[in-house]
Amino acid sequence: MSNDELTLRPIRPTDDAAVAGVIRAVMPEFGADGPGFAIHDPEVDTMSAAYARPRHAYFVVERAGRVIGGGGIAPLEGGDPGVCELRKMYFLPEARGLGAGERMLRRCLDFAREAGFQRCYLETLASMTQAQKLYRRLGFEPLCAPLGSTGHFGCDHWYALDLTKPAS
Repeated sequence: MSNDELTLRPIRPTDDAAVAGVIRAVMPEFGADGPGFAIHDPEVDTMSAAYARPRHAYFVVERAGRVIGGGGIAPLEGGDPGVCELRKMYFLPEARGLGAGERMLRRCLDFAREAGFQRCYLETLASMTQAQKLYRRLGFEPLCAPLGSTGHFGCDHWYALDLTKPAS
């Protein structure tokens, strides 16, 4: 399958149930279903409304009209106003290995720059090795500790990217 068969677009209210389904299917696959993980965030069921605010964006990737992944950007809770967070970027197994992750991440970073953020932060897990390879390849650098106050104390790896530098 080629990237041409994947559509990346902003979330719509009609996508909310599908996006919640992706998040709830993928997070447990990586052991991220207990306390301290984004799967329990109140916004999971209403992602389109949660990301309709200024300096927020959430995008979905679909194939044949079916949502198979998503990812978003929002200001970092409890952080510097110049720092955004990459949020809830998850893909069903059928979307993996197709370049959807890189396309999504680049679109999110473009939005972050357009919204005036200088730095992008993300939280992940040791088990998400393919995602970490992508983050590093696009210039994210590992951090020793979390930033802000996301409430996601279950995450064990943190990264940040200087958005003022040219994109990789």
